[in-house]
Amino acid sequence: METRSRSIAKAASWQALGLVTMSVLGFLFTGSLTAGGGLALASCLLGFFTYLAHERLWAGIRWGWSSTVRATTAQGDHGN
Repeated sequence: METRSRSIAKAASWQALGLVTMSVLGFLFTGSLTAGGGLALASCLLGFFTYLAHERLWAGIRWGWSSTVRATTAQGDHGN
């Protein structure tokens, strides 16, 4: 299982990329930086928390992991 800080860093970097992308799309569709940026920010915040919850849920599911990954995880990371 990966650490919480890694999950948070991944979620933040993904959402930063999404914020830029959605801001551009929002501007193209609305013609307004304010409206496009507002929609992008709302999407970013919602996406950040849902992605983080999704990652943490999947980090605890053992299905699909090789025995090497399970053994390494059991010895090292304890959810720090």
